[in-house]
Amino acid sequence: MKKTVRYQLMSMMFMQFFVWGAWYGQMSKYLFTQLDATGDQVGNAYTAFSLAMLIAPFFVGMIADRYFAAQKVLGVLNLLGAAILFYVTQIQDADTFFWVMLGYCLSFAPCISLTTSIAMRQMTNPEENFPAIRVMGTVAWIVVTNIVGFMNIGDNVMIFQLAMVSAIVLGLFSFTLPDTPPTATGKATFGQILGTDSFVLFKSRSFVIFFLASIAICIPLSFYYAMANPSLTDSGMTYVENKMSLGQASEVIFMLLIPLAFRKLGIKWMLAAGLIAWIVRFVLFGYGDGGSGEWMLYIAILLHGICFDFFFVTGQIYTDMKAGTNIKGQAQGLITLATYGIGMGIGSKLAGIVTEMYTVNDVKDWTSIWMVPAAIAGVVLVLFLLLFNDKKAEAAVATGEVVV
Repeated sequence: MKKTVRYQLMSMMFMQFFVWGAWYGQMSKYLFTQLDATGDQVGNAYTAFSLAMLIAPFFVGMIADRYFAAQKVLGVLNLLGAAILFYVTQIQDADTFFWVMLGYCLSFAPCISLTTSIAMRQMTNPEENFPAIRVMGTVAWIVVTNIVGFMNIGDNVMIFQLAMVSAIVLGLFSFTLPDTPPTATGKATFGQILGTDSFVLFKSRSFVIFFLASIAICIPLSFYYAMANPSLTDSGMTYVENKMSLGQASEVIFMLLIPLAFRKLGIKWMLAAGLIAWIVRFVLFGYGDGGSGEWMLYIAILLHGICFDFFFVTGQIYTDMKAGTNIKGQAQGLITLATYGIGMGIGSKLAGIVTEMYTVNDVKDWTSIWMVPAAIAGVVLVLFLLLFNDKKAEAAVATGEVVV
């Protein structure tokens, strides 16, 4: 790959995640503070993203893969998203906010797949080239959340203004990216777009258990994304966004440790370690505070690397192992739809309901709120340990047949 192309792709990935990171983790605090939203209204706002993720594969499969160059679609969607974000900044009602945010998420969600597709299409050796490009997304998230934290605008409309300006820049930049023309030909069937060929994986009992566990653990994951920022703020912690960015830093570190952990722990116990980390994390969020118990909050934040990498990244590797050559892409799409779409959709709605349930006179009982996702993660862990047993996959790891 030419250096100029590599730098273009790294810049693309950086800017796309910069747009996302500017508003996603802070949106709940903005809604609570500026729009006087209820917990249920905040949960609904995050559900908008999951609804969009359910629709995104169909959009990419029907439009981006068949009729237009991917970089042009990326540019148009970001410019459209910037226009919708401008409208978001004018909204003063939490119910109206949901519908406009849903419109924005419908323009944003396909961009996640498009950036990956554009990058992969320029590579002859994706397993070697892609990590260095994808990590720029994590770097961008760290950078933008620190900007938000240092400027103290986490509860301010400026988070959407920052995303809007960034989306305009990326939208225009996208038209300079390497040409990525559509590859699919002929009329697309519903089954092809949905990826029904990957349903053959459900013949494996262990994959079914993993699939259901992936959906279930995304319910607690949604609690983290939607409620961690306001929870930490209410605890008395200062510079919340800056300190939460340590979670992304740990994500990079544990990502590098995956090959070693894979060999030492195997698939089952790596996935289990991720589930255990989620339980510990939520308990620490529930009982920590911004004073003498701030160390508990720091540990909870830093556990993000184990929580995310050891379960979700390991899960992607496991899915790749189970899928045959012809359905690898469909299999990954199926997991993404199930987790970010179904799992996080349920979780976002539930997080809002639970937060509202434990709010009295505008005071939130964060300890009780965090015990709910901790309990869910605990149930998932027990069932996973009892039911998951993929000896064939474990043997492949033990004999070195799997290259991470």
